[in-house]
Amino acid sequence: MSVKKIIATVAFSVLGISAMAADKPEYTFKLHHLSPPSSTMQSKVLEPWADKIFKESNGRIKIDIYPSMQLGGKPPELYDQVRKGIVDMSWTIAGYTPGRFPNGEVFELPFMPGSAKSTSMALQEYSETEMVKDLKDVHVLALHTHAPGSFHNRNQAVKTAADLKGLKVRAPNKSMGKALANMGASPIFMPVTEMAGALSKGVIDVAILPFEVTNSFKIDELTKYQTEFSGNRGLYAQFFILSMNNKAYNKLPDDLKQVIDNNSGIELAGRIGGFFDIAEEPGREAAIAHGNIFYSLPESEIAAWKAAMQPVTDEWIKKTKNGAEKYKKAADLITKYEKLNGEI
Repeated sequence: MSVKKIIATVAFSVLGISAMAADKPEYTFKLHHLSPPSSTMQSKVLEPWADKIFKESNGRIKIDIYPSMQLGGKPPELYDQVRKGIVDMSWTIAGYTPGRFPNGEVFELPFMPGSAKSTSMALQEYSETEMVKDLKDVHVLALHTHAPGSFHNRNQAVKTAADLKGLKVRAPNKSMGKALANMGASPIFMPVTEMAGALSKGVIDVAILPFEVTNSFKIDELTKYQTEFSGNRGLYAQFFILSMNNKAYNKLPDDLKQVIDNNSGIELAGRIGGFFDIAEEPGREAAIAHGNIFYSLPESEIAAWKAAMQPVTDEWIKKTKNGAEKYKKAADLITKYEKLNGEI
């Protein structure tokens, strides 16, 4: 056989092996989440991330993504689904299971978050020392937050603390529920997937959400008034957990664990947060296109809100072991990453 034929045969064989690897991955994992296929998390994060892992593993790891709770259950069950091995991976909102991740709740406190990118990187670093026990039942791929949330009201603009009195407001997490109650609102807890129906039926008057998600769930069509918070610290943020079942991770050979590890951690947290920051503008533009009315709270009014909500932060610090130190660590880490990211 000639040298050219040998080279061609070897090349064909290599291509054939690669094709077989792509057609028949050694490991196929199911990733379950609550948001629709059009969401930022699915289209900008999870799909490119899964493709990257597939390529870097030479087709040996395939991740099938199931949005919109397609595999059953309710959003608050997603963490347990991955913990129990019902699914291999999940992306979920920590605040849907209050009290389960107590040390991470510091990032949900009123007026704690900065940008999603910097806050996500701060959360990821913080978690690696302060949340090890909280997250021991899963293999953490990344933690992150969304950009600070705004108010989306059906019937009236929220311009002062007094405007909240008597309003039925969707509370995104336990801390914000307490904070809203302190201001005279009636907090109602529900997953984001239920908010469109609740707004349309008048079950709630106000949705508190980042703009990133409003268009996906048609919140911009169901509300008329948007209230934003100026300054480098937003009203609130949720934190999210992208995790993998421990057994699913541990069954991988070391070289494939390394592929997963190379696509996990602080770099991934920052990348996710960055996409959530970018996605705020299209959400705002969609609300503007609907003719919605925007209002930005001035600093003087924000000071009144901070004062009214401060007892929630004080309570968390008091009840949490080394709470003051953890609060300061979280705040300092956000500032650290704001500087590293050129935001301040």
